[in-house]
Amino acid sequence: MATGNSTLPSQPKVETSRSGLSRGQDRKPITVFAERYALVGAWIVLAIFFSFLRPDTFPTIGNLSAILGSQASIAVLTLGLIIPLTTGDMDASVAFVSNLSAMMVAVLNVNLGVPIGWAILAALASGALVGGINGAFVTIFGIDSFIVTLGMGTFVGGVILLISQSNTISGVSDVLTQAVVITQFLGIPLEFYYAIAVGLFLWYVLEWTPLGRRLIVVGRGRNVARLSGLRVQRIRWGALIASGTISALAGVLYVGTSGAADPTSGSQLLLPAFAAAYLGATCIKPGRFNPIGSLIAVYFLVTGISGLQLLGAQGYVQNLFYGGALVIAVTLSQLTRKREEISPGNSQ
Repeated sequence: MATGNSTLPSQPKVETSRSGLSRGQDRKPITVFAERYALVGAWIVLAIFFSFLRPDTFPTIGNLSAILGSQASIAVLTLGLIIPLTTGDMDASVAFVSNLSAMMVAVLNVNLGVPIGWAILAALASGALVGGINGAFVTIFGIDSFIVTLGMGTFVGGVILLISQSNTISGVSDVLTQAVVITQFLGIPLEFYYAIAVGLFLWYVLEWTPLGRRLIVVGRGRNVARLSGLRVQRIRWGALIASGTISALAGVLYVGTSGAADPTSGSQLLLPAFAAAYLGATCIKPGRFNPIGSLIAVYFLVTGISGLQLLGAQGYVQNLFYGGALVIAVTLSQLTRKREEISPGNSQ
């Protein structure tokens, strides 16, 4: 997977045409609306389709609860991933950091008897530490972010096997499982609302705070950001720390859902997170990684997989769906970017 600003869905540039209108103003409102909410429409159509084919199992409260609640860890992991993606970096270690966090909670709480609250804090700290190390190598030594985070992810995977002795650890405190999956609101586990809360917080930061503006400006062009007086390397470093911390939170939700930690489960979350991040960049704010679009993408993908499984599809359909979605999402993002560059309002 290629890295660098040029390979990521870029932030659409607002340029002025001869008529004095920006390119967004040159386009018809219906076109803009269709681009922003096409994925939402596809999600609705997909849900109606599976409801028609499986009216006895798909459109039920139990299935809705499973779709919304069971994938909260992937949703939070995706939200963590889009922070460095916004600055033009790629964090390939997020799934391994999430798995490390889950395993630390299990090892500390179950094997060492550490209270669950302190175990969670230690897990979050481990995510911040890995993110900080990633950021140091990327910004101080100038190494490509994909190479650094891929290597760090592999290293973290080895640490997980070491501290777990390659065993699944179960029996995590009921306090965590009660707070994550057992307690429900409107028939949906609380973990879903945690994911929504994280998404809304990131949306606020990116859209309404100076920090969010700086992240976006760095992603659009580091040289321009540097000339504007922004501390580009510090912002990139902070983005990777935030990614590691939020990925660790995803791991806490994961272990809270099952009450156990599997040393090899982390690698299974990497492809879904990337697929949702890139697919989310095609809606709400096309061409930009955004939290609301990412959440919609996560649950669109989960809806499709759930429906296919209810139709009798085999387990491999999940890999096919996520892999296909990633390729299509990256393609759509690139097409959106190219159309923005050659739109009539940009002609000279």
